Amino acid sequence: MKRSELASYIDHTLLGPTATCDGVERLCAEAVQLGVTAVCVDLRHAGLARERLVGSPVKLCVVVGFPQGMTTAAVKAFEAQQAVTCGADEIDMVIPVGALKEGDFEAVRADVAAVCVVARRAGRPVVVKVILETCFLTDDEKRKGAELAVQAGADYVKTSTGFGSAGATTADVALLRRVVGPKVGVKAAGGIRDTATAIAMIQAGASRIGASRTADILSGLDESTSAA
Repeated sequence: MKRSELASYIDHTLLGPTATCDGVERLCAEAVQLGVTAVCVDLRHAGLARERLVGSPVKLCVVVGFPQGMTTAAVKAFEAQQAVTCGADEIDMVIPVGALKEGDFEAVRADVAAVCVVARRAGRPVVVKVILETCFLTDDEKRKGAELAVQAGADYVKTSTGFGSAGATTADVALLRRVVGPKVGVKAAGGIRDTATAIAMIQAGASRIGASRTADILSGLDESTSAA
């Protein structure tokens, strides 16, 4: 796999509680230089990131209900609208994990649908990725969460926020890929810090990678490199 091909899978991410404007500006400059698909930031920094990405092919991804997913569907819809107004091309939203675990499937579906409705009304393509936080779920719950996300109109399912007890695993990526099939994306995020791990996630079925250590991931490749 060439460096540019691997870069095309990556959402270059800055989502920690100490994220600053300077950090977001550096993130955007790095994203353009590295040739990634998107940057992923919080709503507070969405407008700044949009400004810094003008004229580049890098997309803006904004998180909603992040990182716990414990706000209401109405609040998430409001956040999503704010993200769209700031110019977001993509939204990564967190489901209410507790609702999924207690079997309140309609609450989960409605939560995702509320954000998807905002995205569909944006007047331009806005991708919705749904974070399941797989480290807290059984395999049956992962399957159900992915099914509900797709039913509600999601474009992607995503493993993790990076703030849970664990991040992405190849087993979870493969499971999600089996559930959603070939037409819905799978994003692996959380703990992906090197070339080998990123490629393993793609081989397992990931169509997008969320990472903050993007330069480290790409450092193992160049344009003449071919990796399994």
